[in-house]
Amino acid sequence: MERPKLHVTEHTASDTILIVDDDAINRKILGKIFSPFYAVEEAENGRVGTARLLEDRRRFCAILLDVLMPEMSGLEVLRWMKERELLDKIPVFLITSERSEDIMREAYQLGVMDVIQKPVVSYVILRRIQSVIELFEARKHLSTVVEHQGAALLEQAEKIIQLNQGMIEALATAIEFRNEESGGHVQRICQITRILLHSTEFGSGLREDEIENIALASILHDVGKITIPDSVLTKPGPLTPQEYEVMKSHTTKGVAILDRISQLKDSGIYDYARDIARHHHERWDGRGYPDGLVGEQISPWAQVVALADVYDALSCRRVYKRPFPRSQVLEMIRTGQCGLFNPRLLDSFLAAEDQLFTLYQNLPDAQGL
Repeated sequence: MERPKLHVTEHTASDTILIVDDDAINRKILGKIFSPFYAVEEAENGRVGTARLLEDRRRFCAILLDVLMPEMSGLEVLRWMKERELLDKIPVFLITSERSEDIMREAYQLGVMDVIQKPVVSYVILRRIQSVIELFEARKHLSTVVEHQGAALLEQAEKIIQLNQGMIEALATAIEFRNEESGGHVQRICQITRILLHSTEFGSGLREDEIENIALASILHDVGKITIPDSVLTKPGPLTPQEYEVMKSHTTKGVAILDRISQLKDSGIYDYARDIARHHHERWDGRGYPDGLVGEQISPWAQVVALADVYDALSCRRVYKRPFPRSQVLEMIRTGQCGLFNPRLLDSFLAAEDQLFTLYQNLPDAQGL
């Protein structure tokens, strides 16, 4: 009887049948039946058989198992394999002269593929066991194909994510250059947001992927500034009340811009980006804009980006001011000179500020250095 052919893939190293039986004659009979088609290994009891499995289970395509054996019975081998979740990986067959209904019931409950009574008929046992082996091999082949396809899809998705992130960063950086900034502002806001949510109590309860999406969304907090005239955006002196109203509109216009980027709506950052763009100038006491939100009405991510934005603005040169020294930056934030912040967020910020300050140590025009 010719063994059916399978396409060989990386997983098909399992071509050996393990015969576990304390009767040497039975082992020789079974070995003679299967040796034309498979490599055959023998074990004189369950203890030796399990030791072979521990050495390298991957080489075995099936196990032929007697029931009554010294040291470790066939049922004990089945229980041992079930505990280690091996019965889904290697088909096991009981080859036995026992006809006890209790033994057969437990064997099937444990996960044995078939119970074949002795004395065996060579062409029957070969066909029954070979069919199951081929089924397992086909299942392994399918799993390998699905795994490879899944890995390829993940790689493709990662490339798309990187491309989208690059586009987002390019857009935000273009806005910064219009504002005559260095181009590093959005990256620092992203890093500060990630640190405050990942390394302090304020981010408690957020998953790792949520924190990463929020950090990426923070890059777009000032996207609405692309609509602000240069005469207002780059004015070196104080803004008039009318000019200030124009500047404030960048929050609502930012949301309108984000709503027009259809690709963004399918990403994990869309809702965060909209909320942050609109509300990163809201303040804990309700004196922010555009909606005058108070306290917990402001989302945690908008609160974090608001504080990050103030910290970076105070710490770096702008067209209208020089950077403040670090001590003065902290005093202004702590005392609410730049708007009131959530006390819990403020505690987290002050606890992490040593780490945040490292973002500015190599910038010659930052924090009075």
